[in-house]
Amino acid sequence: MQSQHEWILILDYGSQYTQLIARRIRELRIYCEIHPFNAPLDPFRAHPPKGIILSGGPMSVNDQNAPELNTEIFSFEVPVLGICYGLQLLSHISRPGSVAKSDKREFGRAKLIIDNPAQILENIPQDSQVWMSHGDKLNDLPDEYEIIAHTKNAPVAAVRHREEQIYGVQFHPEVVHTVHGSEILSNFAIKICGLTGDWTPAAFIEENIARIREQVGNNKVICGLSGGVDSTVTATLIHRAIGDQLLCVFVDNGLLRKNEFQQVLDMYRNVLELPVRGVDASDRFLDNLKGVSDPEKKRKIIGNTFIDVFDDEVSDDKSYTYLAQGTLYPDVIESVSFKGPSATIKSHHNVGGLPEKMNLKLLEPMRELFKDEVRSVGRGLGIPESFLMRHPFPGPGLGIRVLGDLTREKLDLLREADAIFIDELKSTGLYDKTWQALVVLLPVKSVGVMGDERTYEYTAAIRAVTSVDGMTADFAHLPHEFLGHVSNRIINEVRGINRVVYDISSKPPSTIEWE
Repeated sequence: MQSQHEWILILDYGSQYTQLIARRIRELRIYCEIHPFNAPLDPFRAHPPKGIILSGGPMSVNDQNAPELNTEIFSFEVPVLGICYGLQLLSHISRPGSVAKSDKREFGRAKLIIDNPAQILENIPQDSQVWMSHGDKLNDLPDEYEIIAHTKNAPVAAVRHREEQIYGVQFHPEVVHTVHGSEILSNFAIKICGLTGDWTPAAFIEENIARIREQVGNNKVICGLSGGVDSTVTATLIHRAIGDQLLCVFVDNGLLRKNEFQQVLDMYRNVLELPVRGVDASDRFLDNLKGVSDPEKKRKIIGNTFIDVFDDEVSDDKSYTYLAQGTLYPDVIESVSFKGPSATIKSHHNVGGLPEKMNLKLLEPMRELFKDEVRSVGRGLGIPESFLMRHPFPGPGLGIRVLGDLTREKLDLLREADAIFIDELKSTGLYDKTWQALVVLLPVKSVGVMGDERTYEYTAAIRAVTSVDGMTADFAHLPHEFLGHVSNRIINEVRGINRVVYDISSKPPSTIEWE
């Protein structure tokens, strides 16, 4: 627990939506933290939460080895809200056997019929849409609880304790498909728990400047800048706190977009006035990547080469004590999942292994924040909006957007095609309507005809997605005329590409990046 604000504790039972609960609470300007359901509670007693939320989960409370409820949570004497699995746990501990397999499972939209609004459902319209995701049902509600809402297929959709401030809902108020879900969570956090909403970007900046000064003292900090939002906001906040005790290093790894190294370096120096050292290590990276096709090997080589470059930059100066990284809260949550870190889909972009090798302590001031909160802090620090709203760009850069082995020729082709696509998105006002847009160079050549000549050139795939936070994404439904225009420009202007395709897959099952 880092923040001294009033806060809500979210206990994670494995739901795919747990992060969304935290995001919705944070949107109310209320601080919250996610911890595993079996986390020890004693560390929270010095600064106890004002409310506790039990998340959903994939298991049945009747399964062998199902996650259990630590009844010590009631010793905090604060309001409790159980969501889906959390609701069933509350019932199960009072009356084992009260939860059973449902005759009619509910997955998807349902209409909430309110029997008694109580506080949790205050001002929620009758028959409002909620999102169900459960195969169990409550068939024997403990006497101390009363039903306050139901749906057509679920006799128990919401309950409250008759004497205590304990509530439960069978649906997921945290997802956007529950139309009034934010109001339900607001009712819990503000009306029931009595929280005031003092978790603001301005408060975060002020508190963390003081925290960084206290932590760093007279020591020096090195920060690796990727050109992305996370590391830039991190560096700007630290610079605001300790000035020239910070050294930023921005590395050209040969895998950046067209003209990006110089443009971003100029912004760092002239707009944000950061103490930044630009390092052209493109030959070193590309030589190390020569002949490598496997995406995980690419990522590891890129990460290890960053380590070597950073090591070279500070090896002669032993006064650097801290390494600053733009680690965000989703990365922290992932590392403390109650089942341990989830299966590796792809390596994380932060430079793993660097602190141990260089014997540096970590400084991660953004580790409490989600992506949208980082952008809000960036605005408070005066970082230009045009930079803050840039699309996410992977740490390995274009190295994972050239499928197969990397060559300078392929990277140059991809840079030109990418520049055209992004330029057209911006000029037509579509850039800010998409979460991320990119071009992928495929290891596929096909026959084409240009003029009277036969060509045999590469295929480019363009991809654009819409998303709230990148956890799920749908392909952007860009106008066909726009796609046709982009295709024509790429084929006409980029010698070496004669075919363009559009990726219409969503996440899941696909990922946003191809590698």
